[in-house]
Amino acid sequence: MSSRERPAAVLFDMDGTLVDTEGLWWDACVEVACGLGSPLGEADRKALYGLSVEDAALHITAALDTAGGPGGPGAPAVEAMLTEAFTVRLGSGVTTLPGAVALLEALRAAGVPAGLVSASPRPVVDLVLETVGGHRFRLSVAAGDSARNKPAPDPYLAAAARLGVDPAACVAIEDSPTGVASARAAGCAVIAVGLPVTASGVTTVPTLESVDLPLLRRLASGPVPPGA
Repeated sequence: MSSRERPAAVLFDMDGTLVDTEGLWWDACVEVACGLGSPLGEADRKALYGLSVEDAALHITAALDTAGGPGGPGAPAVEAMLTEAFTVRLGSGVTTLPGAVALLEALRAAGVPAGLVSASPRPVVDLVLETVGGHRFRLSVAAGDSARNKPAPDPYLAAAARLGVDPAACVAIEDSPTGVASARAAGCAVIAVGLPVTASGVTTVPTLESVDLPLLRRLASGPVPPGA
């Protein structure tokens, strides 16, 4: 595959895309919310899916306000509690999702840079990278590494800028509406894993096992820098 045929980079979401952490994230949210006197329900689970820790903290504090109980901690404190609860669960180990490692290794063999673009805080990202293998990524972007988090385009724009590539030449792989919105707004071609999406510029697949180099090559549209 020549440099002009391949994507300039493939940018991966982390939670729910590369590693099976969505259940751990929900458990962390439940623990924190219940500890503050605001049990979560199924509607909250759907609302929290794919949210950054900042937005999840805002959701929980809003639920506390709605409950009308005594004033709870502010969003920054809840954010710290969520990060701690999630990190503790990750410490027991995480499972990579089917096709993740094989795809990352195929990209390495082809010389295509891989980037990790996560809405999770840096301590969480670094912990997961120990499992997935930090050596498989050219860079990682975590919460706080850009001015705004997903669904804003900033994380993907930051990753492309650090790699020195055009976002339109990149393919982003996501599994949540929040992440898809972020990658689309940045101008990336998007693969949505296990997510029914009908928006233009988004290709849906059941698992990462359905993603290969020919598909990535077809989806990338922008120029690849000389020598990339």
